[in-house]
Amino acid sequence: MKGARSKTGAAVVTCALLAGGAVAMAAEPAVSATKKANAPAATKAADSEKDSSAAKSADAQKSSAADSEKDSSAAKSPDAQKSSAAKPAADSEKDSATQKASDTVEKTAAATLMSLYDGGLSSGWRDIGWAPRELPRGAPARMRLFNYGGWILYRPKLEGTFGALSLRLSAPASYGEFLEVRLDAQGATSFPRIPITSELQVRKDGEWSEILIPMELLNPNGHAFDRVVLRASKDVGRDWVLFDKVSLVPLPPDVAAALAAGGGRMGKGSGRDTKLTIDCTAPGHRISPLIYGIALDGLREKKDQHQYKMGATTRRWGGNPTSRYNWKLGGAWNTANDWYFQNVDIGLSYEDFLNANQKHGMSSALTVPMLGWVAKDTSSVGFPVARFGAQKGEDNGAGSGLTRDGTALKPSSPSQTSTEASPEFVAEWIRAIRERDKTRGERGVHMYILDNEPMLWNTTHRDVFPEPLSYDGLMSRTIAYGTAVRKADPEALIAGPAEWGWTNYLWSAADFAPGRAPHSDRRAHGDVPLLAWYLRQLRDHEKQTGVRILDVLDVHFYPQTNVGVGLEGNTDPETNARRIRSTRALWDPTYKDESWIGEPVRLLPRLKEWIAQNYPGRLISIGEYNFGAFGHMSGGLAQAEALGRFAQENIYSAYFWQYPTNGSPVYWAFRAFRDFDGRGGRFQDYWVPAKADEGASVFASRDESGTKLVAVVLNLDPDQAAQARVELKGCGTLTGAKVMGYSGAPGGFLPQTTGTQTAGSLVQRLPPYSMTVFDLTVKKP
Repeated sequence: MKGARSKTGAAVVTCALLAGGAVAMAAEPAVSATKKANAPAATKAADSEKDSSAAKSADAQKSSAADSEKDSSAAKSPDAQKSSAAKPAADSEKDSATQKASDTVEKTAAATLMSLYDGGLSSGWRDIGWAPRELPRGAPARMRLFNYGGWILYRPKLEGTFGALSLRLSAPASYGEFLEVRLDAQGATSFPRIPITSELQVRKDGEWSEILIPMELLNPNGHAFDRVVLRASKDVGRDWVLFDKVSLVPLPPDVAAALAAGGGRMGKGSGRDTKLTIDCTAPGHRISPLIYGIALDGLREKKDQHQYKMGATTRRWGGNPTSRYNWKLGGAWNTANDWYFQNVDIGLSYEDFLNANQKHGMSSALTVPMLGWVAKDTSSVGFPVARFGAQKGEDNGAGSGLTRDGTALKPSSPSQTSTEASPEFVAEWIRAIRERDKTRGERGVHMYILDNEPMLWNTTHRDVFPEPLSYDGLMSRTIAYGTAVRKADPEALIAGPAEWGWTNYLWSAADFAPGRAPHSDRRAHGDVPLLAWYLRQLRDHEKQTGVRILDVLDVHFYPQTNVGVGLEGNTDPETNARRIRSTRALWDPTYKDESWIGEPVRLLPRLKEWIAQNYPGRLISIGEYNFGAFGHMSGGLAQAEALGRFAQENIYSAYFWQYPTNGSPVYWAFRAFRDFDGRGGRFQDYWVPAKADEGASVFASRDESGTKLVAVVLNLDPDQAAQARVELKGCGTLTGAKVMGYSGAPGGFLPQTTGTQTAGSLVQRLPPYSMTVFDLTVKKP
């Protein structure tokens, strides 16, 4: 629902109430929860057939003895769900998800429209009640509501589906908030009494204002009704109160869209009391601007524009196919097991990517291959059906690499699809980039990433790299290719190892190789977790050679709690709550992961500890992450929560995989931090510690002068509003406050009526499942 745009108190008030008989609200999610984020041709049977090979399955990398007790389906990888292959069907999937939300809105908008009173009673409606009143023809109804007076509009056997009850109300400003509205029916059915408060006011038209009350408040159980009751909730004077244009109307489209996205609810009453504290006396830090990163989507790059309007500061050229990208052939890479091991031309080159980033003021992070093989052309395939025979999944002569019974086929020579890519191949690429930088006058790439998820190469790229990678194999390639990068660009930042998730933070792919003792590779390396060992070895290498290979420890983070990736992800209440909770695995040492992991992940504190113990001074990047359900408020809230935690934990960079659909809650989560008002209003550059009661989150920032504060506040409760009491501790005297709110409507953040404020505090109502931005001005002591 749109938030209040102006305060109550004018001489006339207009009300619009959501109401219903047997109300049919839009209840389906805004996007399909069953579609894969970027998997082309998802309608094909082959798509589901290749999930087993495409999955980043921790099962395949865990000890069968240790993990047989855990959920075998829990560790499914996002890679099966985030293909970057150049197939057009992914476009139609996103389009169909958008169309589904549009259909929901149109269906709701088609609800019954029925006038009750418009310059006179409408046909079939009766005037009953107990207040003294006049109903002049062609004019508003007039009545005196002293002594708790009221008016009832009644129609026997009322039928229909309604989205809202709208009416115009004019009353003396001195009455304040005095009116309540309810539905009624014969018999014992009871309906809630809804007070008309400033939070429900959505429009002011001269002396008339408009109020919108969601059906969930007015008729939460969808009972049939035959009358509307308007009465004074307190004793008021004898001045006339005017009503006009009372109608049962369809639900406004923006409200319908918000409800379809899981938001748009007002919640009952003023909301639960919630304390928020912004502590300007506590130590803070400068926030890296690179935490607001996104990734290239090769399928949509030349079709979309909204990726440049969401406030992203940096973009990453990455994902499975970039391990096989041949920079010398323009747009040639291999889709790997994301899509039948096909060499394709994606229609853009790395130069296109760098140019687009430069044009839109974003920095670039570039994945450089160290797998050793890149696409030799744009047509070869790893498991051609003509050579390997019928396979479990096929696409235009390209096979999945699995026989019809699911047995993995032995790949042929890597030269079937690829040409060798030595360290010199990468160095030549970087020299070409740096030469180009000279003519452009600025650096094109701010960070090079040493490949992508190497411990999954034996599944993702098994047509050219079938053997599981070991500790030593990772290190030898890192040193060889990293040295080449450092020599070609001495001032560059280098990041690695870009591992996918939990199992490969701790172990190598060789630790789970068939025929080997579980975890034998780790035990052969002092039983040290892979990332800790990786850091230690590169520290020692720098000490011995003077060559610094690594500047940034880069890992990927995908919740293993079955919440989905991209457009995919269930949006039932349990999954929604778990999706938001899963963000705690990033930072909260008390949060026990609700997946097969079954222990605290505490990823960012863990990485900081490993760096401090093994290679001090390294920065942290989350190279990929995603919480699913782009089109639902739970996905948006999880994303906002993650951005706030990245700022809190003072990491260097983070890259969302890939970028959200236009106008989705995840899109607006970025905008909460980067452009909440459409005029460049953003989270500021310095972190201010803040805390919130359970069920809410607050992330606060300030500018360098300390006179401007911006806070992003989240109500994580899907049903109950929060009455936020914000304390500004040591921040100065509050002199100005602007409040913007979002709870799922496609238009994004809208101005909200600012609540009560004092010199050091602010009270603001937060709707359920909402993001609210406080744009505050303070005067320093």
